[in-house]
Amino acid sequence: MSNLKSIKGPGIFLAQFADDSAPFNNIDNICEWAAALGYKGIQIPTWDKRLIDLEKLADSKTYAEEYQGKIAEHGLEITELSTHLQGQLVAVHPAYNDMFDGFAPEHLRGNPGARTEWAVNQLKMAAQASRHLGIDVHASFPGALMWHTVYPWPQRPAGLIEQGFAELARRWLPILDVFDSHGVDVCYEIHAGEDLHDGVSYERFLAATGDHSRARILFDPSHFVLQQMDYLQFIDIYHDKIGMFHVKDAEFNPSGRSGIYGGYQDWIDRPGRFRSLGDGQIDFAGIFSRLSQYGFDGWAVLEWECCIKHPEQGAVEGAPFIRDHMITVTDKAFDDFAGQTADAELNRKILGLKP
Repeated sequence: MSNLKSIKGPGIFLAQFADDSAPFNNIDNICEWAAALGYKGIQIPTWDKRLIDLEKLADSKTYAEEYQGKIAEHGLEITELSTHLQGQLVAVHPAYNDMFDGFAPEHLRGNPGARTEWAVNQLKMAAQASRHLGIDVHASFPGALMWHTVYPWPQRPAGLIEQGFAELARRWLPILDVFDSHGVDVCYEIHAGEDLHDGVSYERFLAATGDHSRARILFDPSHFVLQQMDYLQFIDIYHDKIGMFHVKDAEFNPSGRSGIYGGYQDWIDRPGRFRSLGDGQIDFAGIFSRLSQYGFDGWAVLEWECCIKHPEQGAVEGAPFIRDHMITVTDKAFDDFAGQTADAELNRKILGLKP
């Protein structure tokens, strides 16, 4: 029972809520809003300058402490920083250049080399900023060089996938080493559209990096539902690699017309779609039990995405939903009342051994 730990929360990822209108337009306003809803932590998207100045956080520990103190005044903690958009730009196949250009500053658009260099520097700053904030886990995407070959038609040339993961690792190893120097893990969100989209692809990447100790996992069960994977068994297999947890719901309702690929339909018409917490099919009681069983003591962070419900309603409902699923782990066995004190001689007798 010594491995049992309690998950922290509820937290909320601010990316889907940041906006030019109050209360979502700056860090003070959005913190006041989140705290009033019952959240205890915030996960901050580092690309959103309305909420954060990543460069200043990386450059100055004093500024980082002041920024952290401002958030603490609202009764909140920073759960983690996120570089999902910058991480995506570390590895972009040319077919997606135009679609991902919007993730970079305007002056870098149309220049993939400069865009990648900027993204790598952003990740390295995030490592330093996390250290200044005293946070040892970080959320990101790995990017994708091979996603366009996920369905093997035409047949993939021999060695293509091995070479692709070798290149992905080559790009990420210097970044992972910087994170390592700051004592921070990179937790890749396992996600469709990324080269790390399931357990097997994560294992391939890990092997290509020489089992780099800082390459870990952000667990979000919604992406497993849409792929029809067993998300509870995923925890059983990879629990020692899970460093972060997004609490996001989803559903999958296939028909005779459409399945996993979705028929190019909008989200509301797809068989697989993300839902607000409690409106989908995910067994969160099972997830919280599994993570607690294996000693996960990170944050349970709401990532709100839903094609039906308004985000503010999702946020209002999210805090109590997470709180109701959190487990205060036990410090004793349920049958201790019937136990006996340790007695080696008695144990030998019960085992039928000679004194």
